[in-house]
Amino acid sequence: MGFFKDDFYSTKVKRSSREPSGSWNRPSRWGRQNSALKIALVSSLASSVLVASLFYLTVDRPKSGAAAPAISSSVTGGYDTNERIISAAAKVGPVVVSVINQTQGGSANNEAAIQEGTSLGSGVIFLKQKGKAYMITNAHVIADSVKLQIVLSNGTKKTATVVGKDTITDLAVLETDDKGINQVADIGDSGKLRKGETVIAVGNPLGFSDSLSNGIVSNLKTTVPISLNQDGVYDWEEEVIQISAPINPGNSGGALVNLNGQVVGINSMKVADTSVEGIGFSIPIDDAMPIVDQLMEHGKIMRPYLGVYSMDLSIYLDNSANSEDEAPSDDAEATPDSNGDDDDVPTGEELVVPDGVTDGVVVLEAVGPAKAAGLAFNDIIVALDGQPISSTLDLRKFLYTKTKIGDTLDITYYRDGKKGELSVKLVEKTENDG
Repeated sequence: MGFFKDDFYSTKVKRSSREPSGSWNRPSRWGRQNSALKIALVSSLASSVLVASLFYLTVDRPKSGAAAPAISSSVTGGYDTNERIISAAAKVGPVVVSVINQTQGGSANNEAAIQEGTSLGSGVIFLKQKGKAYMITNAHVIADSVKLQIVLSNGTKKTATVVGKDTITDLAVLETDDKGINQVADIGDSGKLRKGETVIAVGNPLGFSDSLSNGIVSNLKTTVPISLNQDGVYDWEEEVIQISAPINPGNSGGALVNLNGQVVGINSMKVADTSVEGIGFSIPIDDAMPIVDQLMEHGKIMRPYLGVYSMDLSIYLDNSANSEDEAPSDDAEATPDSNGDDDDVPTGEELVVPDGVTDGVVVLEAVGPAKAAGLAFNDIIVALDGQPISSTLDLRKFLYTKTKIGDTLDITYYRDGKKGELSVKLVEKTENDG
């Protein structure tokens, strides 16, 4: 046909092994089959070329000298996302600060190295008023602080003071003068986040200030059990945004930002396991701001106080199963309802647990309102206002989310195997309450 030469089908055969181009022999049976194969291959390739030629002739193409049509950003995606990350980082960068916490015996004079007694974190400037600037950070970032300093993104160092902090939500507010601070964070709406959305984490990881990493929203609401005293006993649960952006030491208190440069979360923690990667957690900004408002107004979170030190009944039963009639030992964990401070309270006497009762909270000590209402050592609380309570965590969550200061709380309990009820009027916790 003229499209191809026979040599095209003989690339594995040396030229010298073929018949001379001018010779002709009667084809053998194999030769006839081979010829049929050649014809089929040529026809197939010719058809492909013809289809391609027709497509080329019919498709719309720009005229000579005309610019190529633009490719939609919805198709490329990557370029648009990169530009938005760059823009968001530029917008939020000036409002994220480094926090240097000097504890007893530490020195914050040298940011080049983390000295003993000095820890690093991050913060977010959210408000300027009356010559002051205010920053959100994590409560654990400023724990045991003797002296606090912040470092702006331009390197300016300032002394900061604590306006208020809350261990349970792990949030705190710091204050400094507003000289040289020209921007505050654009607070977004964490309720509008979508699973899979690109976000960036901005902070001070490992002392590398003004650093950012990006990832996606892995889960909109992850419930993480927390040991408030880092003693291995979970006594609170935090609902957080799970992200794939790396969260490293020093990132705590920094900003989680959407691609519009809005702060949608306060980075708080990561899974501390060497075998785990790409799992970080951020406090939703919608949950953080009401806490921040209370800290600004009162310097603390005003929560109702019951006044019981307790342990889970399930822990007692587990101990009993392992040691027959042995009561909880003197080192049993005692957890107050109003804060994260555990006390070691001896039990001493054997606990009477009614048949069929496996969940509840054992009172190790009653103080304040609980003692005044008649709760006593070894009482087993099983319900509050009719809602079953299976653990100290349940008790604390009910108090902090379902009641308020001044409410009267109905308590269902067992004493010496007999069921009883009493009412307690909740009061505000003071600094002197255990």
